[in-house]
Amino acid sequence: MPERPAADPWEPLRGLTQARIGLGRSGSSLPTRRVLEFRAAHAAARDAVHEPLDVDGLVAALGELDLGDVAQVSSCAGSRGEYLRRPDLGRRPAGLSAVPASDADVGIVLADGLSPRALAAHGPGLMAALVERLGATYSVAPPVIATQARVGLGDHVGQAMGVDTLVVVIGERPGLSVADSLGIYLTHRPRPGLSDADRNCLSNIHPPEGMGYDAAASVVTALVAGARELGRSGIALKDSSRAVAAVDGGGA
Repeated sequence: MPERPAADPWEPLRGLTQARIGLGRSGSSLPTRRVLEFRAAHAAARDAVHEPLDVDGLVAALGELDLGDVAQVSSCAGSRGEYLRRPDLGRRPAGLSAVPASDADVGIVLADGLSPRALAAHGPGLMAALVERLGATYSVAPPVIATQARVGLGDHVGQAMGVDTLVVVIGERPGLSVADSLGIYLTHRPRPGLSDADRNCLSNIHPPEGMGYDAAASVVTALVAGARELGRSGIALKDSSRAVAAVDGGGA
């Protein structure tokens, strides 16, 4: 009777993470299977960066949420290549005439960022959760779609909108494990000239493996409340909602 191969001790751990662990070895190199997996993941990440955002499709999906007319802006980066070479251009708007003024409490910008694929895949679902959570307490302005955009572009848009707090939903830099992850950047009293120290960041939003839409919306709502009470966002504002949830869940 042939001897059964030994069980792979890494297999249970691989089910708990998307990281590349316990890849094995074939001579002095990796097994062919692992090399091919790496190349496929690298290709998916590159495609996610260069894939153009289907703006019309996103507008149609947002239309089903009945959020009002969706405005569109673009950065000063004239092409995807220029956007990647010149991050500074991605932070400046080519024009803001399409952005309507609003007296809403919260504005939301949907930016393609470094993964338009992530925004197309998760943007509508996350928007639905954000509007449901935020709309219960605050007024929410119609969303703005920004292309060839970096986070800093939201400061210009938020000031033009006139909202108290701005939420930028943006495609995160793809990695070899995830190519379609969204991040959220929250800025209170947005205006040009702010830095990352003035924002709060929530990342890794890509259910089912990453953070879910409802969980992200819950954290954002708590941050909006904290920013309005404190009068600012950024390093002075801490998210305690998940810590409280963990304590409650533990029966304390």
